[in-house]
Amino acid sequence: MQHHYAPDFDLASMPDPADIQNWIEAGLPGAKARVEGDGRHFEAVVIAADFSGKPLVERHQMVYRALGDKMREEIHALTMKTLTPEEQAEAK
Repeated sequence: MQHHYAPDFDLASMPDPADIQNWIEAGLPGAKARVEGDGRHFEAVVIAADFSGKPLVERHQMVYRALGDKMREEIHALTMKTLTPEEQAEAK
């Protein structure tokens, strides 16, 4: 009897960091993103003036909205840091 292993994801369809960066920047006009990851787990730093005056939870929700269904279907885990341009300048 032969057994065939069928992974729960297709390696060819796994996003790379550049995909995630493009999706975030397309969904948050004016934002700049830097993304690193291995195809399943990603870390993103997102800088956007639209984050100004918004709490962390709302900033993260904005990024999740930008990613839409991709967050459920293609991205297993995403850790993010969200900053305004001013916060980024202060952090340097």
